[in-house]
This record gives sequence, C-alpha cells and structure tokens, in this order.
Amino acid sequence: MSRELTTCQLIERSINKKFRKEIWTPFVQAIKKYELIQSGDHIAVCISGGKDSMLLAKLMQILQRISEVPFEVTYLVMDPGYNPINRQKIESNAKLLEIPIVVFETNIFDIVNEIDKSPCYLCARMRRGNLYSKAKEFGCNKIALGHHMSDVIETTLMGMLYGSQIQGMMPKLHSTNFEGMELIRPMYCILEENIIAWKNYNDLEFIQCACRFTENCTICDNGGGGSKRQEVKQLIKKLKKDNPTIETNIFNSIHNVSLDTLISYKQKGEIHSFLDTYDKNQ
Repeated sequence: MSRELTTCQLIERSINKKFRKEIWTPFVQAIKKYELIQSGDHIAVCISGGKDSMLLAKLMQILQRISEVPFEVTYLVMDPGYNPINRQKIESNAKLLEIPIVVFETNIFDIVNEIDKSPCYLCARMRRGNLYSKAKEFGCNKIALGHHMSDVIETTLMGMLYGSQIQGMMPKLHSTNFEGMELIRPMYCILEENIIAWKNYNDLEFIQCACRFTENCTICDNGGGGSKRQEVKQLIKKLKKDNPTIETNIFNSIHNVSLDTLISYKQKGEIHSFLDTYDKNQ
C-alpha cells in the first residue's frame, strides 16, 4: 500500500513534475548560467511572505537537499511592522511548506509612515539594509531575493519609458555597503505567470504587498492598477496577444546589447560616447 503524501510533499512534487519545465529547469539554469552559488556559500533567503519569495525558499530548500555543491541556507523573514493577520499568514505558510524561518522585527513601517516623499523607495532601501545586516549576523555571505524574469523585463521597459535610460536588473550584485556580501536572484529566468500557475495549482494563498500605505498609494507595486509597473504589465500583456514571444525577446535583448550601435553608455559611473572611438574605427 502506497504511503499518502503530505501537503508539503505534494507541493514539492508539483515543482519537480508538473512545473519542472516552467519553474525547476529555469531555476537551475539561472544558478548555473550566472554562477549564483559556490561551494561553501551561506545564503540568506529573504522571505517577504509573497508568492515569489515563498517559492524561492522552497526551491532553495530542494536544491540544497540534492545539490552536489555544498552550501548552507538561512530563511530570513523581516517583520517591518506587519499587521497580525499578515504575520500569522507568513508563519502558517512557512509551516505548511516546512520552511524553518527565522523572524526578526524592525520598525520600518513606523519610520516610513512619517515620510511624504518617495516612501516606497525608502522602505525598499531600509528593508534591504536590514536584511544584509541580519544575514551577516548569521554568517551569510549572500542574500537571495525573489525577483523573477517578469520583474527583469518590466524593469527594463520602465527604464526606457519612464526613466530615459536602458537599464536592466542584474542576476547578482556585490553589496556596496556590506563588504563581502552579494545579492543573488535565483528565479531570474522564471516567468511570473508560471509562479501564479504553481500557486493556483496547489491552492496556496500568500500575502500581497503588506505595506500599510498601498491602499492609497499610486506608485507601489501592490497589484493594483495605479503603479507604473502595472501599466507596463498591461502593455506587455497587450503586445503578447500579437507576439507570444514578446517577453522572451525583451529578456534576450539585454543579453545581446551591441555597444557599437549605441550613441553613449555609462560604465562604472563614467559616460562613454561613440565619438570617443569614431575616427579610430575608420
């Protein structure tokens, strides 16, 4: 008689079986392609409680279990001032997924509540700084965030449409404020629609943006209709009707940049113009 699988085991099976092509394979490909994990790494997986970070935690847990490259993982949850309902939801989902989270508290929401200009930008910076600091306390040399391929695509388009620049989102970065620390994005090659499909298939419910300001905020990425990111999401969705490969094309474009055809570009803070080498290339 076969043993009945637990909910967590069924969720893991869905990653390895039903969503292997859409989630597991691109997850492993990103780690290998961008060299995100090395032997001896101690990685802090940063969990906000949303679908992306919770899936990332489960993916990292499965990978650590089977990887030939030894590495350690700590699952960090920073409570910036969640209401009790959201806090409980994060903890119950972690229990359901059998993720051994470590929760620490900050007063970021209270601080940002007093700020009128760019509260979301300040909140993001303070969150990341606190996560770096706590990760370092645990002896970690890397933090892992749940940004996915759709985030990369949207950020690229937002830079062009609203920021007058061509700027992507890197799969890994060296921290400028915490020496020896890196940021990695293991879900870099996974589309958001596949994360949503996985969530729905397993009847999972995660918190949305838990920020106390998003009900009236038009610039936060809270899944509403007011943010610039939401406008870009809708634009991509519209373009995809006529061109199903639009997301892949945009994603691949930042891997195939031809500097010879650009008027100018910035590298390490220094601006380079095509005129710098124009006469030399005759």
